[in-house]
Amino acid sequence: MHSFYGIDHVQLAGPAGCEDEARRFFGDILSMEEIEKPEALKRNGGVWFRCGSNQVHIGIDKNFVPAKKAHPAIHVQNLAALKERIVSHGIHVQDDELLPGSDRFYVDDPFGNRLELLEWRE
Repeated sequence: MHSFYGIDHVQLAGPAGCEDEARRFFGDILSMEEIEKPEALKRNGGVWFRCGSNQVHIGIDKNFVPAKKAHPAIHVQNLAALKERIVSHGIHVQDDELLPGSDRFYVDDPFGNRLELLEWRE
């Protein structure tokens, strides 16, 4: 019998040459730590980040189209502070109050991929 540990990483796509912009958004603005990619995968481009005990990978897609509906939901501690930080960089957030017991909002990464950021109320 098998069992699941959880999700190891989520891969989002970006256009060729997007690494610096991904570093600015995921690293500088969201404060995710960049993870060095394995040597064998560096030639593919893209960049990886630590997100709690999981990872967010930005992969290069030569036929890139942003994900507008499918999205990762990232659990955040002190969501209000992160929201303030994102807005202070001139990035639009979309508030959502439809999930009972949570505070959450959506934001697009620089490539148009949808991200959900949420914090559960106690």
